[in-house]
Amino acid sequence: MTNNIKRTRDLLLRSTSLEVDHIVDELRILRLASLESRQRHDRPPKLPLRKILAGVAEGLSAALFPNRLGPAELADEGVDHFVGHTLNMTLRELMVQIQHELHYNSGAEILSDEDRQKSIEITQAFAKRLPYIRTMLESDIIAAYEGDPAARNVDEVLVGYPGIMAITHYRMAHELHGLGMPLIARMISEIAHSATGVEIHPGAQIGSSFFIDHGTGVVIGETAIIGKNVRLYQAVTLGAKRFPVDENGTLVKGNLRHPIVEDDVVVYAGATILGRITIGSGSTIGGNVWLTHSVPPGSNISQPQT
Repeated sequence: MTNNIKRTRDLLLRSTSLEVDHIVDELRILRLASLESRQRHDRPPKLPLRKILAGVAEGLSAALFPNRLGPAELADEGVDHFVGHTLNMTLRELMVQIQHELHYNSGAEILSDEDRQKSIEITQAFAKRLPYIRTMLESDIIAAYEGDPAARNVDEVLVGYPGIMAITHYRMAHELHGLGMPLIARMISEIAHSATGVEIHPGAQIGSSFFIDHGTGVVIGETAIIGKNVRLYQAVTLGAKRFPVDENGTLVKGNLRHPIVEDDVVVYAGATILGRITIGSGSTIGGNVWLTHSVPPGSNISQPQT
């Protein structure tokens, strides 16, 4: 019986090996063709790693809120040491990922000394923005606590609300986007998107005291501008109405195509707001509304009653 099992296993391994070798050959041909079409050399630069960036976002979050997102055994006298140690490790990991993006963008065989120095400068500039990010997140957390009657305390909001996780990742990603790291920024935002169902493009501009309630299905486009004290509910879309193309039929990128939402606006569940339109301050947009035109301040837009 043992010999039969061994023979069967060996036969299976040989058969599998033959199939895999054939697939490897086919994949190599496709890979080389792809490199040629993209005008890349045989060993293209490595991209930033999603797994590392997830750790970076987690480490930065813990450094920003050490008493709630840091280790449970952290004593008061050890908080500053923990924050410093975590930032040193996390920012070094981030710098390496920045080097990957710079190297990838350059298309060069090896990372240049200029890009290496640039990665240090970008990392330092991002680090200096962390107190600002912490201040903005504090306003977001307070807005969520004050805006949700189910919230019992601010700590519950910080550790348990998917909207806060999405906003935390967005605020970090937005700073990196502004520092010329759009790929890393997008990856950090997508980490939160995968976990929460909230998709915020890091290029969007969002003011303080921003609250996303429930969150799942929220989409905020690249050129959206959101003012202060804005509240969105689940399944809200701030999207583009149309996608213009150039004379070759290629999508025009970077044009202003998403809404402007002014201060103190509430947008209820399922509303879809499209195009470069303005929602005036203090307005309320009802659930499931489809809106493609600007509305003045203080508007109350709802579906027609039947």
